[in-house]
Amino acid sequence: MGHCTEKRMQDTDRHPQLEWPEPPIKGRGTAGNVAHHFSDLTRPEEDDGWWRDETPAPRKEWLPDHARTVISRNESPDLPFDQSLNPYRGCEHGCVYCYARPTHAWLGCSPGLDFETRLFYTPDVVGRLTEELAAPGYRCLPLVLGSATDAYQPGERSFGLSRAVLECLLACRHPVSAVTKSALVERDLDLWAQLAEERLGQVAFSLTSLNSTLCRRLEPRASSPAARLRAMEKLARAGVPVGLFIAPLIPGLNDHELEKLLATARDHGASFAQWTLLRLPHEVAGLFQQWLAHHAPLKAARIMAVLYDLRGGRLYDARFGTRMTGLGHFADLLGQRFELACRKLGLATAPPALDTTHFSPPDIEKTSPAKGQLSLF
Repeated sequence: MGHCTEKRMQDTDRHPQLEWPEPPIKGRGTAGNVAHHFSDLTRPEEDDGWWRDETPAPRKEWLPDHARTVISRNESPDLPFDQSLNPYRGCEHGCVYCYARPTHAWLGCSPGLDFETRLFYTPDVVGRLTEELAAPGYRCLPLVLGSATDAYQPGERSFGLSRAVLECLLACRHPVSAVTKSALVERDLDLWAQLAEERLGQVAFSLTSLNSTLCRRLEPRASSPAARLRAMEKLARAGVPVGLFIAPLIPGLNDHELEKLLATARDHGASFAQWTLLRLPHEVAGLFQQWLAHHAPLKAARIMAVLYDLRGGRLYDARFGTRMTGLGHFADLLGQRFELACRKLGLATAPPALDTTHFSPPDIEKTSPAKGQLSLF
């Protein structure tokens, strides 16, 4: 037995095929929960089918996350940013391929359905952010809003945390960018336009496909491709630098749309573009394979075979330098197609630099409810 075959068997043992009831839950990316990689206990479910027509749709639950700090530092050479902020943990969009799903395990939740329905928000995100920006040793570097989970997911309509963060950053002239699959970002056009005037803001729209049917299955609660493109065009007309983030490219599923995605985004105002290959860390591998079995059974074997080759015979390779693009001839071909299309379309392959020289730390005394020393009487 060859080494590649052995690796595939080992990976299959770690990520067994999931025995979930059919059909998938309408409007959700995953069909159920799986035990996460920090769990010592598994609970296999037995299904005789009697409840299928009676079980109600899973309810969405929002819980407060009282974080001590909100700025996350990044040391990965694969990522084009040094720090980020995520007002929400978990994501209503339900993208089945989301690399951030395993982070829900840190909260004792499943990366499956819990990631889409058991959600967390940081109620005092602006207070924590203000404290960190005002710290004596703070160094101003561009901040990415929503690097793991979407800062403009549907819950933002109710909580408004992302808008509050933008207002805070604008007040102290701090550069910020966002990556989103939501047209809700256009609600904050006034703030993004002000940030852009001083080279402090830019927005990248993540777009997987122009096929609305495919998008509804891959990312069931994200804005439609047409809505994202309309929002992109509105921001571009207002002077906000906007770009396209093709994420993820899935060989055999959406890679044939690469050039069309770039051309369409350019026509809607995009000035830069980037891409990443599908990543399947931890539980995401099993979730995605289950999705393929439901939605693309005739393509599933071929898609997984190519992904194994792109990852050196494994389901996932987390090494820096290759985890975003893969290895081998197919990965090289994707990269060459992307570079060639960007040259033809006049798209930059990196976002424009933001200005960090005008940052003014917030005044804690003015923002704190308790000013000065309290009286003893």
